[in-house]
Amino acid sequence: MAWLRRSEVVIAGILLLAMIGIGLVNPAFWQLDNLFSLLRSNVIIGIMALGVLMIMISGGIDVSFPAFAVAAMYLTVKGMLWTGYDGVALPFLTAATMGALFGCLNAFFVYKFRMIPLIVTLGTGSMVRGFLLGVVGTSMININKMPDVLIDFAKTEVISMTKADGTTYGLTAMVLVYFGLAILVHLILRYTMIGRGIYALGGDQEAASRAGFDLRKVIFFIYCFAGALAGFAGLLHSGMIWLANPRDFVGLELDVIAAVVLGGASIFGGRGTVLGTMLGVFMLVMVKNSLIIMKIDTTWQRVVVGVIIVIATAVTAWRDQKRKARGDRT
Repeated sequence: MAWLRRSEVVIAGILLLAMIGIGLVNPAFWQLDNLFSLLRSNVIIGIMALGVLMIMISGGIDVSFPAFAVAAMYLTVKGMLWTGYDGVALPFLTAATMGALFGCLNAFFVYKFRMIPLIVTLGTGSMVRGFLLGVVGTSMININKMPDVLIDFAKTEVISMTKADGTTYGLTAMVLVYFGLAILVHLILRYTMIGRGIYALGGDQEAASRAGFDLRKVIFFIYCFAGALAGFAGLLHSGMIWLANPRDFVGLELDVIAAVVLGGASIFGGRGTVLGTMLGVFMLVMVKNSLIIMKIDTTWQRVVVGVIIVIATAVTAWRDQKRKARGDRT
C-alpha cells in the first residue's frame, strides 16, 4: 500500500475532509454554481503555478512572474487597441512570447553568474513592473475599452445552467485550457529528457552535470517556459475580469508559491508533481473562498496564506530529512 504514502493521496484526503467540513458549516458550498466558481478561480493561479512548479523542482524559486504577467497583459492589450486587431491567437502568442523573453533574462543571470534565483527574480520583477508603471503608464483599461474578442473568448462556457430564479451560471471553458496546460507540463516532466534534467538539477546540480545533462538548456527552458505561462495567464486574466490594470497581481507570488508547496513540491528542489500542484491550488483557493464567505478581513487572509507556507515548508523539510535518514541507514 505504498501509494497511500504518496503526497498526492495525502493532499487529496485532506482536501476531501476540508470540503466536507466546509460543506457542513455552509451547505451552499456544494451548490454547482459555487463549485463552478471555485474551478474558475483556479485557472489563473493554476497556470502560473505550473511554471513555478518546474522552477521549484529545479531547486530555484521565482517571484517575478506576477510582474511578467501584468507587463505582457497590459502591453498586449495596448497593442490590440492601437492596431485594432480583433483576433485571439496572435495576442496570446504575443503575451506568452513577451513572458518568455522576460524569463530568459532570469535564466541568463541564474546560469551565467550563478546568482541566487530569489535575488534575481526579485530584481527583474521590480525592474519590469517599474518600467511598465514609469514608462508605459498607470491608467486602467476598463470594460468599455477592452477588446471585445478577448472578453468573448474568456466568457466561453462548456456547461451553462439556469437557476430557479431565472439567473444563469456555467463552467468556463478556460478550465479546459488550464487542464490542457497541466497535461502538457506533466508530459514534459515525466517523459522528456528536459524533464529528467529538471529533477536532476533540483536533486544535485553537480551530479546532474556529471550525468550529462545540459544545465544551460534546462535552466533557460524552465525560466522561459514559466515566463511564457505567466504572460499567457496574464492576458487570460484580463479577458476573464474585463479589465487591464497595470497594478494587478501585487502579492500573488505568495499565493502561487503557497499552492505549489501545499501540493507537495519541495522548496529545496528535486520533488513535485503536476497533480499535487493542482490539488494545492484548489485547496488554497477553497480556503480563501471560505474566508471570504465567512467575511474574514483581507489582512487575516494574508495571515492564513503565510501560515500555510510556513507549515507546508516545515512538513516538506521534515519529510526530506526522514527520507535522507532512511537512505543513510540503508
